[in-house]
Amino acid sequence: MLFGVLGTTLPVPYVAQVPGPTYNTLGDIEGEPIIAVEGRERNEVEGNLNLTTVGVGRGGVSLVQAVRGWFDDEVAVVPEESVYPPDRTVEETRQANRDAFLTSEQAAESVALGHLGYPEKVVVRGVPEDSPSEGRLQDGDALESVDGRPTPDFAALESVLASVPPGTEVAVAYTRLGEPGTTTITTRAAEEGEGSVLGISVLQQPSAPFDIDIQVEDVGGPSAGLMLTLGILDLVGDEDLTGGALVAGTGTIDVDGDVGPIGGIPLKMVAAGDIDADLFLVPADNCAEALAAEDPGFPLAKVATLDDALTALADLRAGRTPAGC
Repeated sequence: MLFGVLGTTLPVPYVAQVPGPTYNTLGDIEGEPIIAVEGRERNEVEGNLNLTTVGVGRGGVSLVQAVRGWFDDEVAVVPEESVYPPDRTVEETRQANRDAFLTSEQAAESVALGHLGYPEKVVVRGVPEDSPSEGRLQDGDALESVDGRPTPDFAALESVLASVPPGTEVAVAYTRLGEPGTTTITTRAAEEGEGSVLGISVLQQPSAPFDIDIQVEDVGGPSAGLMLTLGILDLVGDEDLTGGALVAGTGTIDVDGDVGPIGGIPLKMVAAGDIDADLFLVPADNCAEALAAEDPGFPLAKVATLDDALTALADLRAGRTPAGC
């Protein structure tokens, strides 16, 4: 009898996942836009492009809670190690998830701006406090030349800096919010090899005459990439993507615009149902899992690429049923 009582209360090595909050990438969180644009006005848009999330219960679940969860469509009971790997602390896991989200932000911006036809340049993506570029360059600056030599790509920038001795004052030409500028920076010795560095992080990506800043503090992982990409396109592109509809979805996105699978698709569909979504964008590789879930009461659009998602939204605006799973 004692074993039976203890079995109902002792934790088991599982955690409960539940539908998490959804966030409209076209909207605000506590008065702050999720996607802020500096250097131009955001488009006036209606409708929603909601990214969906999965919530994770704190601490383990009891045996009874685990059994109940296995029979509840709105709860997923999963091994604890699948959420919190045993070789990481909880804080390390959260940081890794946050880093994955930040990477998805960068991919979303790059894909969206590339889709809109903006040219690739070497763009500043970090200026540490102790950097020789501090106060001279900013995140979002596109480097045009260093020491009078063009830097159209990362290889060209590396080549220029490899030939510059440490401690050299060099002229750096850049474009900021569409306006040209120049500054002088004293280079620092490279940590490896010969030559110098400017003390900045850079990415080679499409560069527009405006900056985009994404702020969703409580979301981790890469699964928001697709919806962030669509949000950027709706806010700075030439086309109204939703036609006033409430669209939810999920999926990773890479720099080629390919949409990848994610976890927790049934729970995210429940979250979309809670906000009365008109359409849910499902990564193609998640379609089998989505079809096995309870009928959500709204269409499921199968998307393997950004173009698939844009086609599904065009069909929705035109009153057609998007290609489903």
